[in-house]
Amino acid sequence: MKLWDKGFSIDKTIEAFTIGDDREIDLYIAQYDLQASLAHAKMLAKIGILDQNELLQIEQSIQHLQNEVENKTFKIEDDFEDVHSKIEFELIQRLGDAGKKIHTARSRNDQVLVALQLYYKDNLMVLKKQVRALFDTLLNLAEQYKSELLPGYTHLQVAMPSSFGLWFSAYAEALIDDVILLQSAQKIVNQNPLGSAAGYGSSFPIDREMTTNLLNFSDLKYNVVAAQMMRGKNEQIIASALGNLAFTLSKFAMDICLYMSQNFDFISFPENLTTGSSIMPHKKNPDVFELIRGKCNSIQGLSSQIQMMTNNLPSGYHRDFQLLKSPMVTAFETLKTVLSVFDYGLQQVEVKSVDLKDEKYKYLFTVDSINSLVQNGATFREAYQIIGAQVQDGSYKCETRHYHTHIGGIDNLALDKIKAKFPNCY
Repeated sequence: MKLWDKGFSIDKTIEAFTIGDDREIDLYIAQYDLQASLAHAKMLAKIGILDQNELLQIEQSIQHLQNEVENKTFKIEDDFEDVHSKIEFELIQRLGDAGKKIHTARSRNDQVLVALQLYYKDNLMVLKKQVRALFDTLLNLAEQYKSELLPGYTHLQVAMPSSFGLWFSAYAEALIDDVILLQSAQKIVNQNPLGSAAGYGSSFPIDREMTTNLLNFSDLKYNVVAAQMMRGKNEQIIASALGNLAFTLSKFAMDICLYMSQNFDFISFPENLTTGSSIMPHKKNPDVFELIRGKCNSIQGLSSQIQMMTNNLPSGYHRDFQLLKSPMVTAFETLKTVLSVFDYGLQQVEVKSVDLKDEKYKYLFTVDSINSLVQNGATFREAYQIIGAQVQDGSYKCETRHYHTHIGGIDNLALDKIKAKFPNCY
């Protein structure tokens, strides 16, 4: 069944090409198309297109289909072009004429738009809650290891002392910015497009305020052309927000891979969170975090992919928009998995003590030595030149009393302030 079927058949090669992977991807938005269909039916009953008995029948059938979706028994067979045609077919089969009325005053265009926006809205909320869980894990680790020394690096060379507390809480605070962007994207998609039909509205006296309230949108997109113009723009805005979150997670994953290597040896994980080599029995590989890094790097490219598909399209609907569904859904589902695995893994991180007697840390405290001279009356430039000369001639020595009194730690007050900055996600 096709919603646009006018009695002629389409070439099978063309049909397969135009449908693409819609049947698989549409399973992710099935529950949202059903939600929107129910809201639309209630509105049709209000304006007299459906009677109360027909509405009751539609409500019961949609609930039955929602149960199938929840139980993962709902299927979109090859006979159907997409989820929208499958749902309408089911309603017609069950209800006859009442099912045939459900498409009154709407187009597949606004069906897709509203289902996707409901999916985006829900899943942006899921991501925000998952980020909050990871944020809390990081702050707990920061407090636990706030005074544990971690050598700081610039240019991948030993620079000056830091701490695990600073490292963990740095990524926690970075996540705050990512959540702010997720919330901005959510605000954009929280506008109801239902009722825009094919992009030019409907001559029926529809009540768009009613469907806005029924679907828990904060507002509606009043201009019907503007509503359809959001296809592509919604995805671009969301992809940018997802990309920023992926950027943070990718950088963090890279740190973990680096710090697990024998050359750094700052952290470790239980063996059951790592993998081995088929030829080298000593290997303990951070495959999980390497895959997180790769997946997040891919998500960072999503914004450019969407821009290239949509940036030169005029107003109105174009079939190009169909190609946005798969990468967007894939990005959401991937990020949800990544956040879950990342949080699970970090809760089992093993922080190691750094051996400051190692020769490579010989100059880790040169800045502290400069600061000590300044506190005893020297100017900064004089102190810098004194310590610099000692480094050059090999006479520099750092007193061990500096080792644990001048590391770059973070205190509970700073951690509390970081925690207070996190936006309300509920």
